[in-house]
Amino acid sequence: MHKLFFKRRGTQRLNAKVRKVFSVCSCTFSLAFLCVLFIVLLLPLPIWAAPQPERTLLTLELLQERLRTPILREGSLTVDLQKMTIDLRPENASFRDGFYQLLRKELGAKPLGLDLSYALVLGDFVGSDLGLRTPLYAQAIAPIFTATEQEELERLRFVCLESLAIALPNSKDCRSLLATESNQSGEITVFRGALILAQTRFNGEVNFSHTFFLQSVDAQNATFVQATNWTETRFARPVNFSNASFRQPSNFFGGIFFDKANFKQIQFQEIVDFQGSIFEKNVNFNQASFKQLAKFNSVQWQENVDFSHVRFANQVQFNKGNFNQIILLQETSFEQAVIFREADFNQSVNFQGASILNQADFSDARFTKQAFLNVSGLTFNSNQAKILGNPGEIGKMFYVPAFQGNQNILRNLGQNFRQQQQVADANDLEYTKQRLRLIELSRRLMATNINGATIKNLMKLGFSTSQSQAIVKRRLLKPFRNITELLTLAEISLETYTKLSDRLTVGEPLSIATWLLQAWGWLALSVLLLLSGYGTNFWLVFGVGGVAIAYFGLLFWLVDRCRRLLPIPIIPTSYETISILISFSFLEFLSLLAIFRNAEQPWFTLGCLLIIILPVPVSLLIRLYQQGRYHDLLDISYFTEDGTFRQLRLLIGRLPVIPRNQTFRERYMPLLCDRRWNWLNYYDFSLNNLVKLGFNDIRLRDEHLPGIISALAWYQWSLGLMYITLVLWTLSRTIPGLNLLIYLK
Repeated sequence: MHKLFFKRRGTQRLNAKVRKVFSVCSCTFSLAFLCVLFIVLLLPLPIWAAPQPERTLLTLELLQERLRTPILREGSLTVDLQKMTIDLRPENASFRDGFYQLLRKELGAKPLGLDLSYALVLGDFVGSDLGLRTPLYAQAIAPIFTATEQEELERLRFVCLESLAIALPNSKDCRSLLATESNQSGEITVFRGALILAQTRFNGEVNFSHTFFLQSVDAQNATFVQATNWTETRFARPVNFSNASFRQPSNFFGGIFFDKANFKQIQFQEIVDFQGSIFEKNVNFNQASFKQLAKFNSVQWQENVDFSHVRFANQVQFNKGNFNQIILLQETSFEQAVIFREADFNQSVNFQGASILNQADFSDARFTKQAFLNVSGLTFNSNQAKILGNPGEIGKMFYVPAFQGNQNILRNLGQNFRQQQQVADANDLEYTKQRLRLIELSRRLMATNINGATIKNLMKLGFSTSQSQAIVKRRLLKPFRNITELLTLAEISLETYTKLSDRLTVGEPLSIATWLLQAWGWLALSVLLLLSGYGTNFWLVFGVGGVAIAYFGLLFWLVDRCRRLLPIPIIPTSYETISILISFSFLEFLSLLAIFRNAEQPWFTLGCLLIIILPVPVSLLIRLYQQGRYHDLLDISYFTEDGTFRQLRLLIGRLPVIPRNQTFRERYMPLLCDRRWNWLNYYDFSLNNLVKLGFNDIRLRDEHLPGIISALAWYQWSLGLMYITLVLWTLSRTIPGLNLLIYLK
């Protein structure tokens, strides 16, 4: 009994606790539900759902009333069908037929606009049935149109004529307007008034094919749930599809846009086709979204094109496109391939900040002299993506404005072309990289460092006293890290910054030793860029060597054959003089031709070369003839040749003067000055010194030799060490597969 009693009491306590817990949970849930209900009722509706306009079901009677009483909109009479529900489904066939018949009759008879803003269209909407169908003849436009409308239609003829320069037009209206036979004509639907589709929703398919809009088309925020057909549609006035949504395939094939076209923030969720279209004015696709394949093949872009901040989730095709003005692709994302095959570029293409994640194909693309690809800040990984183009051409088209911040993209682009064995394009990018590095180094050496300049130097540069004091006060608190930080000072205006920014730099102040080291690096880099394109242009190196070989060959012939005039002349024959001068002129002509054809700055290249080969030899030559020659063996050539054999050989370890050993004096015999071909030996000696290659082992004798002549030979031999190093380095960078491990990981 006691056990049973205590068991019942325990069960009662347990049930009470459970009921208490459930009661607390129920209260908490009820309180939470009331809070949510309170928030829903008090907060404004747009937070929870987009407001739906109150629409009126359109009937034939209501349509007739609106047709009789059009409203005035922007100076034009417009049929007001705003906020209507238009049921054009097959089960409502009687209304549908009456709808098209009434609108076609009124819109064709006079230039009335049609306003379908905020309307809901159920069923398929055949917009091409609303306009006036008229034939197009080559001789004249139908007289039913006003003079202004005839001018608009006549513009179509001119556009068709312009397109003949690129390809034969395939559209029916162009073929009719350009036909030579008077009986050939093609029909087109003419929409004489403005069409307004702001925030209109089309639940069915939309068809405006072969329609000529004489007035503007405004489809801002419109929604097209099913497929749309704008094939060979002509837009005479501005078109606005900003923020529109196309949820099924859209076809703008062969369209002509005579005025500005605005597709800003448009969304294409399925395939979109603009192939063969013509845009006569500016086009704006800024912030648009293409989720499936986008076709822009054979499109003519007559003015600027803006694809900035666009996301291409699938492949986009610009094959055979004609871009006459600037193309903006800033901050654009290409998640799949972007193809520009056989495209024509007449102005710059701006990829600044864009992302190429798969492949960009510029094969057989044509660039004018003004065209280039601005890849500053481009996101591109050569291990995951590729850029394709014609070998030897595409590398010259890339442009970046500054070295700072673009080292990574230049390195990735160079590696991209080396992986494809397009060495010439990789070298072009390397040259661009080093040229920008030279500009950056020049600025660091010559520009004024605002972190270390005195007030006096800042004022000399162009800053006022107050501006200079503000700069010094600011850098005491915190050094400048970027030139643009000057704009944070109230005393510095944008005009002053723009005027002086090119002469300013930031960073740690350079010590004298550091400045000298960087100046030496600047000098070495300048010489490499001017004389070899930083090891990327073998024919430039060949031209530089040709000039030096011919020049030193002439000098050695001069010091050896023109010794004195009195008392006994020791001079060459007239035949030898003519031969050496003609050969010198011929070699110099070929070498200079190679320099001017391959150097980016040929006059600077030539000036740099003359600074190296002219001052020292000319000074030695002048000193030699000033002091005269009065030594023994004056009538014997200073030059000797190895008489044991004659063959073409590399003479890497050869020195320009023979050893003093007697056996070498017996082995090396003086040149035969009485031979008609003797002048060739001086070029051979110059070739030996500079390139370490020759037909004979020609050297200077070791006795009765003026020191100036020996110094001249040693000077060229020293230059030859640097030149042969430059040649081998250039060959390693320009021959595919040679020394490839240097450039590929």
